[in-house]
Amino acid sequence: MHMPDLLILGILFLIGWITHVVSTKAHIPRITLLLSVGVITGPSGFNVVPPEIAQHLSTVAHLALAMVGFLLGESFVGRDFQKEKRHILLISLGASLIPAIVVFVATLLVSGDVVLALVLGGIATATDPAATLDVIREVNAQGPLTRMLKGVVAIDDAWGVIVFSLVLVAALMLTGNGNGVSDVMRGFRDVGGALLLGVAVGLPMAFVIGRNKPGEPTMVEAMGFVFICGGLALLWDFSYLLACMALGATVARRARYVDRPFHEVEKASEPFLIVFFLLSGLSLDLLSLKAIGWIGIVFILSRAMGKMLGAGLTAKYTSADQEVQYRLGACLLPQAGVAIGMALLVADRLPEIGNTVLSLTVASTVFFELLGPVVTRWNLYKAGETGQTTVGS
Repeated sequence: MHMPDLLILGILFLIGWITHVVSTKAHIPRITLLLSVGVITGPSGFNVVPPEIAQHLSTVAHLALAMVGFLLGESFVGRDFQKEKRHILLISLGASLIPAIVVFVATLLVSGDVVLALVLGGIATATDPAATLDVIREVNAQGPLTRMLKGVVAIDDAWGVIVFSLVLVAALMLTGNGNGVSDVMRGFRDVGGALLLGVAVGLPMAFVIGRNKPGEPTMVEAMGFVFICGGLALLWDFSYLLACMALGATVARRARYVDRPFHEVEKASEPFLIVFFLLSGLSLDLLSLKAIGWIGIVFILSRAMGKMLGAGLTAKYTSADQEVQYRLGACLLPQAGVAIGMALLVADRLPEIGNTVLSLTVASTVFFELLGPVVTRWNLYKAGETGQTTVGS
């Protein structure tokens, strides 16, 4: 019997509610439980969810991540960002560049393949802002580590795209498939075009939002502008996540009644994120972990080491708070859609190593998505910045 989409949607929302209640009692991040439920009920588990449900993942992911990007964009213009702008820029650069170097060296020693090591180093830069933001919101985290974490995850994917574009060019040139300057410009176009688009849509959005009086509803127009921005980015092949971050930053800077649109989008994002994480769990293939091999193990370990080393060293250089120096890198472990997108591009441009890179990236994503939020929540708790009294270790 074919289940109506409305019935499936209601079941997903109730699963999300139950998961939230359980996560609060068990002190486990909600996203980890949602992903686990998706895995258990999907093809990797008992296969009780119709496979056609997972086909909606792409659309739901675009909706959810567009809103996440918009919310993160607000941190660019807040008092905390302006005060710690130098720290955030340098730490985010270190948290992208150093993992790329560590992964490159480690995987090169194991595989002896320079091209493979280069692209894996580029993929190691990517993080998952949706998972990180969900953990922060779930435990109501506040403090120096939380402020720095929100700032870094909002910008490090921009550095990641640039670093990945450069290493991909090097890999293509080594194999004789490169186009030189055009390949480099592709990465800068992705970042620059996204930022310009966000500002271009953000200016009229700030004007429209600014005409409303405090307390008037702004959800409809806010969501309209966010989705238009994300949709245009997809149409023109820009990073829609970065475009929506630029949109949020522009609105936060220019709108007269700035709190309302972010408050409304934050409320509206909740059901989208629940469905997004559940569907993401359905798409995770645990069997991919069997094929990870030594290179995959080295990639996982060296990426984790690189993130902690990169964030820690640059945080120490900028004289950031002690908790930031010790714990920020561990909070940057979640990895998801951006990394998969990078791997798909490698598969398209370098088919000779494409299957290896894609399989390894999918496997590492399963690992980091399930474990990363737990590590993030634990570190926020140990830093004394959560509203929780206890947390599982």
